[in-house]
Amino acid sequence: MSGNTADPLVVGSTLVDLLRQRAQEQPAHKLYTFLCDGEEEAALTYAELDHRACALAARLQSSGARGERVLLLYPSGLDYIIAFFGCLYAGAVAIPAYPPRQNRNSMRLQAIIADAQAKFILTTSSVFSSARRMLSELQGLSRLQWLITDQAEGHTADDWKDPAITEETLAFLQYTSGSTSAPKGVMLNHGNLLHNLSVIKFGIQGSSESTFVIWLPLHHDFGMIAGILEPLYLGSSVALISPAAFLQSPFCWLQAMSRYRGKVSGAPNFAYDLCVRKIGPAQRAELDLSHWEVALNGAEPVRTETLERFCETFAPCGFRPQTLYPGYGLAEATLLVSGGRKDRAPVVKTFQSEALTDNRAVQIDEGEAGGSRLVGCGGNLPGQRIAIVKPDLRTECLPGEIGEIWVSGPSVAQGYWRRPLETEQTFRAYLAQTNEGPFLRTGDLGFIQDEELFVTGRIKDLIIIDGQNYYPQDLELTVEKSHPAIRPNCCAAFSVDLGDREQLVVAAEIERQYLNLKQDEIVKVVRRAIAEEHELRVEQVWLLKPGRAPKTSSGKIQRYLCRIDYLSMLANSASQAQSRTTAND
Repeated sequence: MSGNTADPLVVGSTLVDLLRQRAQEQPAHKLYTFLCDGEEEAALTYAELDHRACALAARLQSSGARGERVLLLYPSGLDYIIAFFGCLYAGAVAIPAYPPRQNRNSMRLQAIIADAQAKFILTTSSVFSSARRMLSELQGLSRLQWLITDQAEGHTADDWKDPAITEETLAFLQYTSGSTSAPKGVMLNHGNLLHNLSVIKFGIQGSSESTFVIWLPLHHDFGMIAGILEPLYLGSSVALISPAAFLQSPFCWLQAMSRYRGKVSGAPNFAYDLCVRKIGPAQRAELDLSHWEVALNGAEPVRTETLERFCETFAPCGFRPQTLYPGYGLAEATLLVSGGRKDRAPVVKTFQSEALTDNRAVQIDEGEAGGSRLVGCGGNLPGQRIAIVKPDLRTECLPGEIGEIWVSGPSVAQGYWRRPLETEQTFRAYLAQTNEGPFLRTGDLGFIQDEELFVTGRIKDLIIIDGQNYYPQDLELTVEKSHPAIRPNCCAAFSVDLGDREQLVVAAEIERQYLNLKQDEIVKVVRRAIAEEHELRVEQVWLLKPGRAPKTSSGKIQRYLCRIDYLSMLANSASQAQSRTTAND
């Protein structure tokens, strides 16, 4: 679907058309403002961004980058945005990424570079000096051409040549977060992006008056599409904060919302929880959140407790429950799949826990014993269809049955880069009864009730022990509540096959102030809580130091990596024990 079909106020069919249009209509309007320590550090107007994108695109075109993959290695900031649009203007394929930090993500970068067959790296001089050293040992890096974008060079905006791209042109590769598997490059063309931007506009009822405040990583789909591209689509503006600044001081996010009278922002569960824990009464007294209209929450799944705690804590600051906007989405569908109605409090319903484990949704009264409270993620949005499907039979579920969430529509991406088999399996699904399709198989489980989508978990994360289904997020929430030593949003529940049957393992980070506490005490409390609430035995409680639980860049726990680390630890322990036995012999 082209941009002008999705929205009559948007002319053209590409993001390049869109930015050029905005630069002509409102050249001096400030589009992006980057904040440092709460103060404006730099800003870009629509005309300035257009001009600088043209100049960088001319440089890329002269280097032969048209149609090539270009890795973006930048910290959060305006240079990142200029580089992204420079790629689009050049007809190159951008790959949003982030600089390595003490080798923490160097292997991921190597995998992305190899998978994408990248030819260029765009970065700044400061990142170049540090990243070059860190990445010097990585295979294949030497063949890449580095372009340092903050160094003067001879190309100007007048040298730019229109690449004559269309809505079918590949815009960028959005590498998946890796929360359930190795990262894969999702192919998004200009048509996918413009359609999803129109979907987001419809969902949040956005306009040119919708001021955004965003701290999310710009290399992540939530930050890039909702935080960078949506304000451009609306003709509005956005104040940007670095993720590191938010993590060091969550107050800076809400302070910016208050100071800039932000109307739209969003984050996963953990960010709202962090604000509740870290922002005290004195700081809350400085905040005015009464103008906040849309607080997006796209975690998997959205937690009732998170919403309620945030509302209760910041109600004195003017925050209203109807501002909360739970949604559901994924990179393979560009970003947003479903969302609620603006100015309506989230839909929260209670379902029978035992039935949920049997893939049935049986609603019961709130407060009734044996219930699980679930947050609705809104309904279908224009131009797309959501189906709940039995994945083994590929038939649509009956009302009240839990199945895999399938999605079709113009926002669904073109597939995975250079992975035809996985593209066929994930993006080319058809219903058995009607042969309707193609659908995107999301891998997520859920059901629809009263036109509201409820997400219950992921197929790959589902834990099956003794024939019973258990959602890991339910177990993890029980673990978090069991003892104050457990760090919130830092638990992973998974099963391992130890020979005779699947057994449950729980990995949990410990708060720093509790590191000297006897671990046996924490383990005992965790085991008891899981047994009492879920009638399930925990084979192993694996306690981790702060920061050791693997997470995606957006803060989601990586259960599959936790499981790999655990099995690796077991293998190393067995190997060491064997070595000691051999030495004794």
